[in-house]
Parts: sequence; structure tokens; C-alpha cells
Amino acid sequence: MNAINWFELFVSNFERARAFYEQVLDIKMDVMDGMGGPMAMFPCDQQDGVSGCLSAMPGHHPGVGGTRIYLNAEGQLDAMLDRVPAAGGQVVQPKVSIAPHGFIAVIKDCEGNDVGLHSMS
Repeated sequence: MNAINWFELFVSNFERARAFYEQVLDIKMDVMDGMGGPMAMFPCDQQDGVSGCLSAMPGHHPGVGGTRIYLNAEGQLDAMLDRVPAAGGQVVQPKVSIAPHGFIAVIKDCEGNDVGLHSMS
């Protein structure tokens, strides 16, 4: 069982945030209407995967100090970190070993959220 089964990253500029994550993670996000605003879904394994979305929900705001989530960067951590500045973000903590649990890094996305990236390799 996964410790996390869903997450929402709150954003103030939906299109900018979606473009940021699509560029950094090299993914395509499906957009749908959510509760009170648009949502962009992170891709996942439909059977066992943990997923989440970007959410432009009224009354919820991005920023540092809330929950930090770690996105799966398996085998792509260095490439993802290289794409962060061009996408409008900042690398807050470069890649560091957390042996025997792989590697992590922390970025600040274009909305001001601190987001972790994790890879076993």
C-alpha cells in the first residue's frame, strides 16, 4: 500500500504551472474541471499508482510552508533538475544521496511551491 494516494498542488496561474510541470517532468497533463476550478492531472499507473493534480481552486493558495510532496523522478532526476530554470523555477536543494533510499532534490516551482523529486537511481 502506498503512503500517499493523492495530492493537490494549489496554483494561482494555472496555465503557467501546467506548462512548468509538463516541461520539467517531460509529461503531458490532462486538464479537467475540478471542484471550483481547473485541474491538471499528473499521469499515473491506473491500477497501483499514486497521482495528483495541479488545482486552481478558489480559497487555496500556493506557497512555502505547507506540505512538501515528492514526485517520482526515477532515472531522470538530473535531467529534470536541468530543465527547472528554463521552465521558470529554481533548484533549492541539489541532488543529494539518502542512501539506501536513493536520491532527492528540492525545487521551487513557478508558483512558489517547494516540491521534492525522488529517484532510487
